[in-house]
Amino acid sequence: MRPSTLRALKRAAELTGQNRLTEAVLIAEPVILAADSYEGDEILRWFAEHVTDFAGDKKEAR
Repeated sequence: MRPSTLRALKRAAELTGQNRLTEAVLIAEPVILAADSYEGDEILRWFAEHVTDFAGDKKEAR
C-alpha cells in the first residue's frame, strides 16, 4: 500500500474516533477509489485489521 494511502486511512480512523465522520469519508474515499485491485485488496485487509479504530472500544484500537 502506498504511504499516502496508509496516512489517509489512519487519519480517517482518527477523525472517526472524534465523531467527524464526514471529514473522515472526504479523506478516505478518494484514495479508496483511486486504488488499483492490488492496493484495494491491501486496503480491505487493513480495514479488517483495524476495525476497532473505526467502530470499537478505543482501549483496543491499534
